[in-house]
Amino acid sequence: MELTPEQEAISEVVREFAVEEIRPTALEADETETFPEDVWDGLAALDLTGLTVPEEYGGYDADPVTYAIVNEEVAYGMLAVATALSVHCLATSCIASFGDETQKERWLPEMATGRPVGAFALSEPHAGSNPAEMSTEARREGDEYVINGDKQWITNGQRADVIILFAKTDRTDPSTVTQFLVPGDVDGLTVGEKEDKLGLRASDTTGLHFDNVRIPAENRLTPEGRGLSAAFDILTGGRIAIAAQSVGLAQSALDIALEYAGEREQFDQPIGDFQSIRHKFAEMATRTQAGRLLTRDAARKRAAGADDAAMAASMAKYNASEAAMFVTNEAVQIHGGYGYVTDGEVERLYRDAKITEIYEGTTEIQKKIIGRHLLE
Repeated sequence: MELTPEQEAISEVVREFAVEEIRPTALEADETETFPEDVWDGLAALDLTGLTVPEEYGGYDADPVTYAIVNEEVAYGMLAVATALSVHCLATSCIASFGDETQKERWLPEMATGRPVGAFALSEPHAGSNPAEMSTEARREGDEYVINGDKQWITNGQRADVIILFAKTDRTDPSTVTQFLVPGDVDGLTVGEKEDKLGLRASDTTGLHFDNVRIPAENRLTPEGRGLSAAFDILTGGRIAIAAQSVGLAQSALDIALEYAGEREQFDQPIGDFQSIRHKFAEMATRTQAGRLLTRDAARKRAAGADDAAMAASMAKYNASEAAMFVTNEAVQIHGGYGYVTDGEVERLYRDAKITEIYEGTTEIQKKIIGRHLLE
């Protein structure tokens, strides 16, 4: 599980950026529910917005392990930023994996620079865990597709300039799900208001409404009916990213709690000297490291094209997200009353952690995937 010298170097660079540039913006961004665009520009300057863009189109072309490392370190600074980055990278991955040469040349070089921003539109108000039930339709009319329907829980919804959309070419047929590339300024597209969320408040999460949106047929990314298989393949990498973000979030909470326990005194000694607190740290650190190792194992299997890569990704996402929830909860407990107030960091981390058990496949869906692989 050792990293290469190059991976170690990028880990150090991104951790430094997370501590010096991302974390100082986190409290205000959370309170104002505003995404820190200066931080995004900083990520672009480090070539991180082109992580999953091939080198020939101006990107970093990161391997899955490096991609996981970057997600972990960005989340160490703020999960909302890491989420925005990973969704942008989902979009570039779709274009790089399924787009034709014209589509790649048109979009990837600019997206590698961070502008335009990408979004990934799969979930719907009544089709979350089972995307085959989606009702958004892209009906072919001559040289165009006409899109009607609604998408929900779209990260970068208000910021996005290009949307990777999944829609049925026949609303009544689940086997017709197809992947499309939709510009964010197209006529007939309405972006909803930002959701008022428990956590991840700096990330803009919206709905998208498509009302007779017309796009040229050449904006189709996959052959008709191949959209779901493409989505599931891309989401394997996405789940590894969420697992890595969960680890970064947990490590951040652990480090903050360790520092606090060394400074906070009760009964004439630092609270870190009490065995009960040390036991908490033992379990927090062990769960964080277990999540990290499962995540890197999944990333290596994806890089190798292993048959069990999807199961490994689900294991990592399941384990690491639960670790993030456990570690942040314990960090709040260690801080006592100071952990419960909103001007402290661990309160925000605790609220942010919950979403890691939900988005890009709930814990229950991950267990379903793992069980299916084991039994089949």
